[in-house]
Amino acid sequence: MHQQDIGNWKHGHVFGTEDRQSGETRTRWVVGLTLVMMVVEVVAGTVFGSMALLADGWHMATHAGALGISALAYAFARRRAHDGRYSFGTGKVGALGGFGSAVSLAVVAVLVLVESVTRLWSPVQIRFNEAIGVAAVGLVVNLASAWLLQDRDHADHHHAGVHHDHNLRGAYLHVVADALTSVLAILALLAGMTLGWTWVDAASGILGALVIGRWSLGLLRDTAWVLLDAEVSEDLRSQVVRAVEADSDNRVADLHLWRVGPKHFAAIVSLVTREPMEPDYYRRLLRPFGDLVHVTVEVNPCRNDGA
Repeated sequence: MHQQDIGNWKHGHVFGTEDRQSGETRTRWVVGLTLVMMVVEVVAGTVFGSMALLADGWHMATHAGALGISALAYAFARRRAHDGRYSFGTGKVGALGGFGSAVSLAVVAVLVLVESVTRLWSPVQIRFNEAIGVAAVGLVVNLASAWLLQDRDHADHHHAGVHHDHNLRGAYLHVVADALTSVLAILALLAGMTLGWTWVDAASGILGALVIGRWSLGLLRDTAWVLLDAEVSEDLRSQVVRAVEADSDNRVADLHLWRVGPKHFAAIVSLVTREPMEPDYYRRLLRPFGDLVHVTVEVNPCRNDGA
């Protein structure tokens, strides 16, 4: 076989990861905002004695690191998009970044829970007016960051459902968690200042930890499905099988479907038929599935006349 013939059959494994994603630039902006507000809240929480405010600052500290990981995941996927060492490209790097964000969210939830319980039993003096002012500024920054990190492509429906950018979603949940703790901090500080309920400050930290923990578990589940190639719905699998078996006497013996890019899937189809055709013939049967960008077909002649 000539080298030119081989070249005609070669193909790349870059599935939408070589271009700069819109979420990458937005994530970098939010990293800068988060770092600035982190310093302000940690210092203010320590000086003014507010656990709710200090917890919010700690959230931002860990979130700044997680957001930095998200930004690096975008850059890594883009720069390594043509690296042949990645068998099916770098499409899962975003899910890996989201998984890392989920783990850091869980760690934050545990740390805040422990510290809040400690403060519940050993309260400290709080300077309410100053703490409320800083918490309000933090809330504004968090809301602005959440707006920047909205997944504006979430309404793009395909056969397998909505294609989330899990890396962007992880970053988004971090700043939403910060916004939640800012709201809880403001409410707790107001209750402590007006009603004398200083215990609400620590209780708000416990509530925030529980909510953030639940968010982290959801993100862990969703990204793990992508990383373990378990994301594709049964509906899409059934549609692929029906598309192949609707022609001639084809029967699908084995099927593998998995994500290889933000909006792209790969498929390996093993089928049995009495009338074998060229693989390209079966690929044409799957053309209606625009998400399937990397299809491998194995054709097995049927040897059993009684089948």
